[in-house]
Amino acid sequence: MAQNESFDVAGPAGRLEAILMTPDGPPEAAAVVCHAHPLHGGVMHFKVVFRAAKALQQHGVAVLRFNFRGVGRSEGTHDHGHGEQDDVRAALAEMRRRFPALPLILGGFSFGSTMALRVGCAERDAAALFALGLPLRIMPDVAFLQTCRVPRLFVQGERDEFGGVDQIRELVARLPEPRTLVVVPGADHFFGGHLDELQDAVASWAAARPWTAATPARV
Repeated sequence: MAQNESFDVAGPAGRLEAILMTPDGPPEAAAVVCHAHPLHGGVMHFKVVFRAAKALQQHGVAVLRFNFRGVGRSEGTHDHGHGEQDDVRAALAEMRRRFPALPLILGGFSFGSTMALRVGCAERDAAALFALGLPLRIMPDVAFLQTCRVPRLFVQGERDEFGGVDQIRELVARLPEPRTLVVVPGADHFFGGHLDELQDAVASWAAARPWTAATPARV
């Protein structure tokens, strides 16, 4: 049966509070989902993060949600996106330890999506990546995305105040394949009133098992 397990991950700044969601049967992949900005209420229990994790769990993926340093019971203090990337790496290492034979998926919401993409595009461990509500208007540099060639999913609200639909379409159109963009009509940055559509977008992507696709090396 699907179940949740709460525990602590050994992070670079101390413990990281975490929850592991496992599917009904043997998992086909293992994922880490990162939450929104720690200084603006971001936490692993946020609805967007939970809905994304639930979509993956329902399609045979074991999913780890965790609190960045300084959030909840996680130790340490906010490090403006620098140390947080090491938190992501610690979470990935925990999933690799628990599920050594499975492909890894990495994603997140808002600030968490930037952390996931930066780590996932820099490392060779992730077999698929996803970004929900990518905050393009406050991202000073997106050039690193051009070297990333694993399957990527982008889900953006049509009215996202931190990354409008024209901006995300222009960005994704320039990126190498394989990549998928889903724009949720009428949704803002937090997908308020549109969480079902968000979950469906992640579920449809997961149903295609993108982590099994052949992925050329980074250039």
